[in-house]
Order: sequence, then C-alpha cells, then structure tokens
Amino acid sequence: MSTSGPYAVETDSPEQTRAFGRLLGDLVHAPLLIWLSGELGAGKTCLTQGLAQGLDVPAEEAVTSPSYTLMNQYQGRLPLYHFDLYRLSSPDQLEDLDFSTYLESEGVTVVEWADRFAVQIEGGLALRLQVLDDQRRRIELHPADPHQTSLVEQLLARWAEEVIP
Repeated sequence: MSTSGPYAVETDSPEQTRAFGRLLGDLVHAPLLIWLSGELGAGKTCLTQGLAQGLDVPAEEAVTSPSYTLMNQYQGRLPLYHFDLYRLSSPDQLEDLDFSTYLESEGVTVVEWADRFAVQIEGGLALRLQVLDDQRRRIELHPADPHQTSLVEQLLARWAEEVIP
C-alpha cells in the first residue's frame, strides 16, 4: 500500500461502521485529532461510538452526539473529547468551548461537522463519510502526516483481515 492516499473503505451497516471505529480506537495509543465530515445521517456518531469502544470507554457510558451540549467527554484508555460543530454559528464560538485546550491534550479529540467552518488547524486525521444507500457508507481517510499514514495503513490492514466479505 502506498504511503499517500486516497484511502477508503465501505461499510455495509451501522454495525460495520461502529466496528471500523472500534478498530481505529484499538490502534490509537497517542493523542490524536479526528475531523469527521459528511451529511446528516452519514454515520459520524456511529463511528465515534465504535472509537469509544476501542478506547475502552465503559460500555454502560452512552456515547451520543453532543449536538446540544457541543462537547461530551468520556474516560477510557485515553480521554475522548467529542465535539459537534453543527449548531455553532461562527468559528469564534470554538474558543468559548476552550477548543484549543483539547487539541493540546493527551486524549483523542473527535470533531463532528468539521467542514462546517473553514477552521484552519494543522494536522488531524480527516474522515469523510458518504452515504451510499440506507445501510452502506464510504469512509475516506486523509492522514495529515507520516504517523497518521502509518495508523491508517495499519487500520486498513486489520479491517481487511477482520471484515467478512
């Protein structure tokens, strides 16, 4: 596999989208910023639920979209900071949430609706989810650096091994 994109997978169900997120969470062992984009219902929260499983967030802790609270925090092997920008009216409101503090944390920061504003922050693993039909999704992965490229390549190798064709 090449060290540059494009990288993409297709999932056949919400369960598979969660499983993909879980594999990503299993592989993350250092702070990471994940930008999620895609239309309403594309599976951003579903993928984040799987990511939380992979980060060992307790199963009894419901991972939900922070559409109204704007940020939810979960404690697992690494802290998970889950942002949702859908209801923000300007990028200036990110500072009201103390967003930059989470970017410098030792956890995993997930930002849903990352394409809502042209937020110019270097780095981060960008995942674009696309609806193919009622169940199927395409997930494009865009790593920002060699470390993330390695992570994506490991993820796709594990995905190929674990997903039943």
